[in-house]
Amino acid sequence: MLYVSSLADMPDGVARLKPSHLISLLAPQELPPTPPGMAAQQHLRVGVNDICEPIEGQIHPHDGHIEDILSFAAGWERDTPLLVHCYAGVSRSMATALILLCLESHGREEEAVSLLAERAPHAYPNRLMVAIADRLLGCGGRLRAAVDAMPVPETFVIGPIVSLPSRLPGGVQAG
Repeated sequence: MLYVSSLADMPDGVARLKPSHLISLLAPQELPPTPPGMAAQQHLRVGVNDICEPIEGQIHPHDGHIEDILSFAAGWERDTPLLVHCYAGVSRSMATALILLCLESHGREEEAVSLLAERAPHAYPNRLMVAIADRLLGCGGRLRAAVDAMPVPETFVIGPIVSLPSRLPGGVQAG
């Protein structure tokens, strides 16, 4: 299972869900320490602000961040839980969840986005992270277009913990 949460819900999520892997995406000064009981190598800490273009004094998503996520995910056994969080559980973590869903679902990006929108109507995935992942994963613009077609949430709130399958239903499809 793949879980997405806010920073506030992360400690409870780790205690309750017992994930094998944890991804934290926050400004560098906000990154939490590895929770007790979790091995440091099972916790990816990505220092990035929730922005989609360079802003002085902030760190925008770049290829290296997405490459780190992809490398980290290679060590995740998909039959074990992975928890990903950012500050609100809305943008950076939702983009990361989509990236993880699309790793083994080439050609099914629209289906991944539909599933995310259904399970997390508050989601507003970071567009720059999505664009970078689309390019690195060879999605040919499909992931980016599907995310751009998502409705904008009516209100931006701190999201509840959301569960997603670790793989899209129906298996892997080459495309």
